[in-house]
Amino acid sequence: MAPMASYRRDLAVRASVDQGLLSPTEPVVALLDTTGIRASAAALTSAFAAVTDATVLHAFAVKAAPLVPVLRLLHDAGLGVEVASPGELALARAAGIPPTHTVLDSPAKTPADLRQALALGIAVNADNLQELGRLDALMASAPTASRLGLRVNPQVGAGSIGALSTATATSKFGVALRDDGARDTVVRAFLDRPWLTRLHTHTGSQGVPLALMAEGVAETYALAEEINRKAGRQQIDTIDIGGGLPVNFDSDEETPTYAEYARLLADTAPGLLDGRYRLVTEFGRSLLAKHGTVLARVEYTKTSGGRPIAVTHAGVQLATRTVYAPDSWPLRILAYDAEGRPRAGETTVQDVAGPACFAGDLLATGRALPLLRPGDVVAVPDTGAYYFAHHYAYNTLPRPAVHGFTLGEDGAVAFSTVRRAQTLDELVQEAGGAEADALLR
Repeated sequence: MAPMASYRRDLAVRASVDQGLLSPTEPVVALLDTTGIRASAAALTSAFAAVTDATVLHAFAVKAAPLVPVLRLLHDAGLGVEVASPGELALARAAGIPPTHTVLDSPAKTPADLRQALALGIAVNADNLQELGRLDALMASAPTASRLGLRVNPQVGAGSIGALSTATATSKFGVALRDDGARDTVVRAFLDRPWLTRLHTHTGSQGVPLALMAEGVAETYALAEEINRKAGRQQIDTIDIGGGLPVNFDSDEETPTYAEYARLLADTAPGLLDGRYRLVTEFGRSLLAKHGTVLARVEYTKTSGGRPIAVTHAGVQLATRTVYAPDSWPLRILAYDAEGRPRAGETTVQDVAGPACFAGDLLATGRALPLLRPGDVVAVPDTGAYYFAHHYAYNTLPRPAVHGFTLGEDGAVAFSTVRRAQTLDELVQEAGGAEADALLR
């Protein structure tokens, strides 16, 4: 799988130069491998089909790649969406995702958010007991087709990246199950609300080991069993296990796999998969990361303190997490010549810098690469999720174009525009250009 992906990537880099997608006037561009995305979607659905006959909605976490064509592609591959804001819901609706394949999660839903979701029939996971109170009032005022649940925090611990660990003792998400009296309160909340039929959990994301993820799911499954036992019926019919499969950023190998995680769940909480519960998953990064690549031209090269530095057009505006937290979010750098052909030969330790006006804007520090030259192309793989789709407008740098690509049987690369590059006129408008005199009045 990985060798074929790298082969497609090499052809796409060369084609992006040949076809003018990457050029001196368009010095940074993002690519999405359509074939790879479809393969990841198929791997996810088949992994769970291998361990359960239950109905499973695989809801892509829109925050990982909020691009309408991406959502449409994933829906065509059999996936739904998980949204966490009115904006993400608007994208999902623009992509044609039906309400029955949409789940709303957010720790800060407004009354208007909830009313819209219930009117559309979208599934909603309440984040806290106060939100359940709002749902009580809304449920009393109008009928809805929405399936409603509650997010719980099993408090099983953190992974290696604290900011992405959502099942810690003090996480802002969900109702903490191990706080004094909390579990009994959650059980009572369900028993008092026959329409509350779902439990939701999400243990974390990048940096969280599979065993900890499975432990969080098992804790939630045990709570569902307890609630159903005390209700004297199967009140909870669906368990939303969240997402969070980590991604390997060290090589092209796709590991861990959905199949590994599904088998671990089968071993850890076999009753979860015996067909009594519908399931929802909310994977994001693991579906897209390996299938995106940022390409940037090297504008200048220099030496400082004996260290070669290549200044490129990709930096903090695209790889925000990597620039600000490089130890947690390292990225690979691949070197190509000005024609888009892989560079080979002796390597030199060098820095790869971005265009922003601060010293820390570095994609890589002290990286051994073939010595880069002006006009060369650097490729930053594994950036299909949370990178170029989440533009950070430092120095008013514009959003780059995003193009999907496929490979024909003859090896020819065909591109399709997912998002066009942002124009300078659009930047001016976003910066209040139409209100230039507003502060003079």
